[in-house]
Amino acid sequence: MKILMYSVRDDEQAAINEWQKRHPKVQVDTNSVPLHLKTAKLVNGYDGLVVQQRGKIEKEVYPLLKAAGLKQITSRTAGFDVIDLQTAKKNGLVVTNVPAYSPRSVAELALAHTMRLIRKLELFDRRAARQDFRWAGLQAKEIHSLTIGIIGAGRIGGTTAQLFHALGAKVIAYDLKPRPELKNILTYTSKEELLKQADVVCLHVDLNPTSVNLMDETAFSLMKSTAYLVNECRGPVVDTSALITALKEQRLAGAALDTLTGEENFFNFNLENQPLPSEDLIELRKMENVILTPHVGFFTNIAVQNMVDISLDDVLTILAGKQSSHQVN
Repeated sequence: MKILMYSVRDDEQAAINEWQKRHPKVQVDTNSVPLHLKTAKLVNGYDGLVVQQRGKIEKEVYPLLKAAGLKQITSRTAGFDVIDLQTAKKNGLVVTNVPAYSPRSVAELALAHTMRLIRKLELFDRRAARQDFRWAGLQAKEIHSLTIGIIGAGRIGGTTAQLFHALGAKVIAYDLKPRPELKNILTYTSKEELLKQADVVCLHVDLNPTSVNLMDETAFSLMKSTAYLVNECRGPVVDTSALITALKEQRLAGAALDTLTGEENFFNFNLENQPLPSEDLIELRKMENVILTPHVGFFTNIAVQNMVDISLDDVLTILAGKQSSHQVN
């Protein structure tokens, strides 16, 4: 059996090698390019396919995959919006993802971002860089005194809630599917009430048509002027222009963003001494109360290994004629 993995990074290779040791009869080959019309011919001769990319797969690619004899497409990420599920299904392709590679990985970054915001560490760092070591005006808040609002209390959001609860914070959540097992650590409420009450709003929702611009001008108008926004899910969930306006008008205390709309043009690229390709990114970088990280919530040793293991295991499951619990189409 031969499996081809697209867009493989150097840091993934060790995890792939470990999986390969446990499956010596399976040949896993890799490349560093995304799956697109120009690179689809690389699948010829392979039984299985694993992808991870930001750009959408063109509709013309799916018939080529079918003609090559493929039965599935596995995304080794939680998000799968780059894949046209209906077109894949029409071409007999089962689509799977990795919905829970490591909830702790993303949840711990949400906690770290929150701690930096409420302790105003970003502001202290900027002062120190100017050799200004005063603390005036930067009094912090203790986390147990805060109300943390979780929008999207699924695997990752629920884990985030557990971490904040363990530190003594009051946790409230908004989710269309409440989980009974979380009733002892959080209280479910409406989105509007959450935005009004929360000192920190943490976003952990999937990207879908109903979540695009979930945080818009109306949402920001409901938040406290002393509140913070933490986005660890997907960029389009936040109306970036509305966020920038709210920050400029001091209707929010700050934000920590691990993801941005259009990030495929700048995150994970070295753009030193180059013009930035996003006006929103330029504006956000000017703000002292904004923390930006390049979509690294997933980037831990355990998460990367799980993304590789689960995706490759799913390929074997589907090619064996079985159904994966991670099938999304």
